[in-house]
Amino acid sequence: MRKLVLGLALWVPLTLGADPAHEAGRAVYNFRCYFCHGYSGNGRTLAASYLTPKPRDFTRTAPEALPLERMIASIRHGVPSTGMAAFETVLTPAEIEAVAAFVRQEFMVDKAENTRYHTVANGWGDHERYREAYPFALGEIAMDRAEETLTPEQRRGKALYLSACISCHDWGRVEKEEPVWEPRAVSYPRAGFVPGQESVPDAVSGASVYARHDRAPVLSGEVSQAVREGERLFQGNCAFCHAADGTGKNWIGTFLQPHPRDLTEAGFKARRSREGLKRVMAEGLAGTSMPAWRGVLSEGQMENIAEYIEQAM
Repeated sequence: MRKLVLGLALWVPLTLGADPAHEAGRAVYNFRCYFCHGYSGNGRTLAASYLTPKPRDFTRTAPEALPLERMIASIRHGVPSTGMAAFETVLTPAEIEAVAAFVRQEFMVDKAENTRYHTVANGWGDHERYREAYPFALGEIAMDRAEETLTPEQRRGKALYLSACISCHDWGRVEKEEPVWEPRAVSYPRAGFVPGQESVPDAVSGASVYARHDRAPVLSGEVSQAVREGERLFQGNCAFCHAADGTGKNWIGTFLQPHPRDLTEAGFKARRSREGLKRVMAEGLAGTSMPAWRGVLSEGQMENIAEYIEQAM
C-alpha cells in the first residue's frame, strides 16, 4: 500500500511494521533535502561541490554533537553564510520536526542508506537501462582509472555516467583528489537530447524539455574580456541553479523551492541594477537556496558576472 505523507507530492511505500513518523520524515527529506545532503546524508552530491562551506555530512556527525533542537532551528531559520536555506515558509512545523528526527535516526544513529530513489513511484520505470553506469555511481570503479584498462562496457558506462548520472551523483570515487575532466553545469536528464526537437522527450531517460535551458546565450558583436570572464564564471557556477540561459527553468531550478530568479523575465530586467545583482551574489537571499558568494568570488568576479548578465540576459 502507498500513502501520500504530509501532503508532499511524493508517494512513499509504507511496509508492515514501518514507523509512520519516521517514514513521514523520509518523505520530506527525499523531496527537499537529498539534493545537497545526498540520498544517504553524506553530502556527496554535485550540488554540494558548488557550495562553500559544504553541506553537513550527517554520517560523520555524532548525535551528541548536534542536538535535535539545533537541527530543527537550522531547518526552520537556515544557517547564515551557507547554502542552507530557511524552510519555515516551505515546510510545516510538523514536517520540520519529522525530517530532523528522521535525519538524526537514519543517518547519525543507524548509519542507514535511506530508501532507493530510482523507483517507479518517483518516475524511474526502467532504471535497469542505466546498469552499465552503476559501477561508477557506486564507487566500484574509480573515475580516473586509466581509459585503456576499461572494458568496452565500462567505457559506455562511464560515458553514460558523465552525460547523465553525474548531475546528481557527483563525480564518484577517484584515486587522486584532483580534477579529471572539465565540469560544466547541466540539467538532468539530458542524454539523447537533440537540438531543434525540444518537444520530443529524451529517448534514454524519458525526460521532457529541461535540457533546452542548458544552452548559453550567444554573445554577438564585440565582447569585452570582462564579459567573457563573467560568462565563464556564470556558466561554471550560477548556471547550475539559474540554468545556462538564466531562466532557472532547468531541471534543478524547477526542483528548488522557491525557484531561482528568472534573470530574463521582463519585469525583473526593468528593475535590476548591477549593484543589486552584486549585492545578492555577495550576501545571498534569506529564505531561498541562494547562498552568499562573498567567500568564494572576489568583488571583481562578481562585477564581471553582473556585466555578463546585463549583456546576455
